[in-house]
Amino acid sequence: MENTQNKLILKYLKEGNSINPIQALKKFGCFRLSARIHNLREEGHDIECNIVKVENKKFASYKYLGKR
Repeated sequence: MENTQNKLILKYLKEGNSINPIQALKKFGCFRLSARIHNLREEGHDIECNIVKVENKKFASYKYLGKR
């Protein structure tokens, strides 16, 4: 894993936090959270995706489940 955003996001998830795209942008300057999650999944990390609905908006929220 060489991408710094991947490392930061993985650490954040492993601490028991969930993350959504707005949080990723604010905390880590990450514009493409789904791409970072894809990279982490390719490395064998089990990350759950939940679609959250707030008013008329939908977005993904990710949670770490463990290493496969």
